[in-house]
Amino acid sequence: MNSKTDSQQLQTESPIQQYYFRALICFTASGTLASFINWDHPSIAHMGVIVFLLIYAYATYYFTRKQIPEQMNRINRWLSHVDAVLIGIVLSLTDFSILPCVMFLTMIQFNALISGGVRKLLEDNSAFAVGVILSLIIHKPQLVLSSSIEISAASLIGVATYFLVYAIYMHQRFHKLMISQKQLENEQKWHKIRAYKLSRYLPPTVWQAINRGDDKNLQAERKRISVFFSDIKDFSQLSEEIEAEALTELLNHYLTEMSKIVAHYGGTIDKFMGDGIMVLFGDSNSKGVKDDATRCAAMAIAMKKRIKAMQVEWFNQGIKKPLQVRMGINTGYCTVGTFGTSNHLDYTVLGTQVNLASRLESAAEPDEILISHETWSLVKDTVMCRDKGEIQVKGFSLPVKVYQVADLRKEMGKNQSYFEDRAEGFSMYLDMEKVRNYDKQKVIESLEKAANRLKDKVIV
Repeated sequence: MNSKTDSQQLQTESPIQQYYFRALICFTASGTLASFINWDHPSIAHMGVIVFLLIYAYATYYFTRKQIPEQMNRINRWLSHVDAVLIGIVLSLTDFSILPCVMFLTMIQFNALISGGVRKLLEDNSAFAVGVILSLIIHKPQLVLSSSIEISAASLIGVATYFLVYAIYMHQRFHKLMISQKQLENEQKWHKIRAYKLSRYLPPTVWQAINRGDDKNLQAERKRISVFFSDIKDFSQLSEEIEAEALTELLNHYLTEMSKIVAHYGGTIDKFMGDGIMVLFGDSNSKGVKDDATRCAAMAIAMKKRIKAMQVEWFNQGIKKPLQVRMGINTGYCTVGTFGTSNHLDYTVLGTQVNLASRLESAAEPDEILISHETWSLVKDTVMCRDKGEIQVKGFSLPVKVYQVADLRKEMGKNQSYFEDRAEGFSMYLDMEKVRNYDKQKVIESLEKAANRLKDKVIV
């Protein structure tokens, strides 16, 4: 069911529904008027009004059924004014008999309040007064305090029937409204689920722009951003050694953990390229070029530490050769925005600086983070780096000066809580923040035992 169509149907009564209620009013008014007529000497005015009422009911139906739904509210409003005018004429022709007046006036107030509020009430009562004035042209009413049982019975039965039918109609309408509301709630729930699923395939910048309705602002523009690349060394070789299901599970676990770290530091995942990750800092919600570069470097350090912990998990799962990750970071001006055709668009970054970040990642050693001189100049106050001199990078005619990221300065020195080293026959990874209190003594004993054995061993 279409929610918009249902809403229009609930807001606007159909022509056939209007016809039933208008016909009931006209028959009640005609019956009331007919019971007032002296059939030995019938009044032409009374007979003419009765005939007009019966024709009017069907004529309005014939007219309204050909109108478009958008005009029905305005047409129904004017027809209700005509109804009130006719009731005013009928009551005047019955010399304002008390019971018919009370019943029909109550019906006017009820219809006005339920369909249009106070304004509609004033309009319909004004139309009723116009009907009374018009009736004076053809009939001079004589006010009577009592009325015959025939007149009272006709109006009472007719109006009572009208209210009963209207009550049944309103019950059905409220029932349909409740069903429509439940369907709308279900649609909203499914839209939220679909939106959540779709958001997982789009960069946050694009998704937020679409939700705000300003995706047109995602046009390509030049920005100074930090670009991060990483990939797993010898991943293609690993894919030949283990089963596809195990490889898929391992890769998804790796990407999930890395994505959590990216989200923590406020980066934007541009894309996953198999085992590779491309992350942007400063493409949206930038806090300044220096802060963007610092967060990017801190993210890379956090990834490196998390990968060390994951290597232990992978080893316990039967992967003998530890997975090692290379990372590269560069900062510079890039073209950021949507690129593609009218049928397919992709949000990404282009430019020489992006290529340099990718080349730095390829040039990095396993478990190493390489950054360019541009990035180093922005992060040197908060990140400890080692100068690795200049390297020749494919696609660049001049050598590129690079630096190796060691750790955050606050984690070095007396506050150092992370230790890592590797040599032939030796590998150590220690993150003191993750060592639990009940494991502390065990770790100390293991380190002391290894150190003592190494001191006593004679190495030729």
